[in-house]
Amino acid sequence: MKYLSSLLLFVIFTLHLSAQQTQKPMLYGSSWMAVTGKPMAATAGSMIFEQGGNAVDAACAMLAATCTMWDTLSWGGETQALIYDPKTKKVIAINAMGVAPTGATAAFFKSKGYNFPPEYGPLAATTPGTPGGLIFMLMNYGTMSLKQVLAPAMHMAAGYAIEAQAANTIEKDKAMLKTWPYSKKTFITHPGEKREAPEPGEIFVQKDLLETLTKMVAAETEAKKKGKNRKEALMAAYDRFYKGDIAKEFVRGCREQGGLITMNDLAKWKPVAEEPLKVNYKGIDVYKLQQWTQGPVMLQALNILDNFDLKGMGYNSSKYIHTLYQTMNLAYADRDFYYGDPHANPNEPMKGLLSKEYAKQRAKLIRYDKNDAHIGPGDPYPFEGKANPYINLLRDRGFEMDTSKRNFAPKHDMGNYTPKEAYEDRLWRGTTSIEAADKEGWVVSVTPSGGWQPACIAGNTGIGMSQRMQSFVLDSALNPFNVVEPGKRPRVTLSPSLFLKDGKPFLSAAVQGGDTQDQNLLQFFLNVAEFGMTVQKATEAPNFNTNQLWLSLGGTKITDREPKPGQILVNSNTTEAVRNELKKMGYTLSFAERTSGPINAVYFDWKHGSLWGGSSNHGEDYGIGW
Repeated sequence: MKYLSSLLLFVIFTLHLSAQQTQKPMLYGSSWMAVTGKPMAATAGSMIFEQGGNAVDAACAMLAATCTMWDTLSWGGETQALIYDPKTKKVIAINAMGVAPTGATAAFFKSKGYNFPPEYGPLAATTPGTPGGLIFMLMNYGTMSLKQVLAPAMHMAAGYAIEAQAANTIEKDKAMLKTWPYSKKTFITHPGEKREAPEPGEIFVQKDLLETLTKMVAAETEAKKKGKNRKEALMAAYDRFYKGDIAKEFVRGCREQGGLITMNDLAKWKPVAEEPLKVNYKGIDVYKLQQWTQGPVMLQALNILDNFDLKGMGYNSSKYIHTLYQTMNLAYADRDFYYGDPHANPNEPMKGLLSKEYAKQRAKLIRYDKNDAHIGPGDPYPFEGKANPYINLLRDRGFEMDTSKRNFAPKHDMGNYTPKEAYEDRLWRGTTSIEAADKEGWVVSVTPSGGWQPACIAGNTGIGMSQRMQSFVLDSALNPFNVVEPGKRPRVTLSPSLFLKDGKPFLSAAVQGGDTQDQNLLQFFLNVAEFGMTVQKATEAPNFNTNQLWLSLGGTKITDREPKPGQILVNSNTTEAVRNELKKMGYTLSFAERTSGPINAVYFDWKHGSLWGGSSNHGEDYGIGW
């Protein structure tokens, strides 16, 4: 009787939620949709659409604009995307993640007293991926010139009214920014005054960045004058950045400040088009990037959840939250140990990790009475017909593959946790997202990042260097596939999504938020697929975060990153009944109005031939449709 009463409450709550007015209106369009991290950057996308560009052109313009606005990223960061090509009817994965530079070894960082590579500064920098990724996407899938696509960003670099969020972040981080000469020159616009950063609404000028972008466009223009075709002209801009005078100044500025990146590192690096990974969930094909990202976590989770009646549990009931929490813990435990750069070590057991049979085995581990703090990596190798070469490493780490013998937690998990605020900041560490779609059928989902504030600018380029080195580990006991090596990509959190149904685009979505990205995207997708929410309601709907995972960002000590078994962040509107039931299961609850980064998404209404854009109420993200 108690269960039926509780279920009735959830049914009533779900009906109330479905009838509720969203805080932001749905975006509708019949020709195109552009959604991203800043309204001004979405405007840049709309400008390109209005000039006749496709969704890839518009996405590139939005990427350039968000980088120029320092929307938790800059030009020296990394880009990764999923693109649906309506001509081939296939999804393409774009890998424009930079690599560890020459000299970046585990021994090097350990000699400096680190347990992880540093969070900030020149030693945190991988090679820049965003300029190359943008040109690669434009060259192979776009229609416009670099000059056209960069025009909004170049206009902004010449001077734009800086938004409060970016201006106030610069002021907050000014002490660190002033330790780097080129960052100080760019960001400290009022030296010696009480407020040294730009004021909100002030016209913020980036002369060095404008010169860099101008040089790239000039290389393209010169190549065209010499009779080069569009792709060759774009490659001329690419080569000037990675091999020419821009590269020389970038390397000089990086190394002057103590960084490791060399000219050879830049020249050797290149973006890659890959096959995405996918699973089918109840008739919907879900596409994610490969295991150099955390994207397969969502695929593993969906395979596990395919064994449960989620709708029957009730939206955000204690049973639903518990089931998803346990599922995510299982998937993240595998992520933390098995994911890494397949281009450096193509032996990650992805076939086993994504098999339905492995998911059924993992699903059987879920207990219904309480949180399982014993959850650790599984053994996917038998599902590939192989023996696990890391059994001894897992045992040394503190795990037994036999769950009846498994220790309470990994040996590294013991110790004092960081304060709640610091941990959650690292859990949600910023990024941005870009969603673009057009009536021809092109769809682009991007989660670019890196070079966020406080950003160390490389010489007189105006380009903030990436901080993604921190996502490597230095100890194979944590992850044998993700130990830092020169030329290797770190396993990152960045994770756009594309969903196809009946062979046609159904949804595209991405979110900022570090380790929470695939937690939030999983719940967003289930909101649509299981509970029938519209795309805008699904972006705003309350969700929760598990903290029972190894953080990918922040801090240089083991205690900065270690999991928090049973820790759960739930939305402030969670009912008292659900709170009490979760506490009985052994959870330690914390609460927030904001339990997700801003989710951006596009839904494809094939019945009416329209595009529906969603953007959650958790940030400055928004979009424009036509």
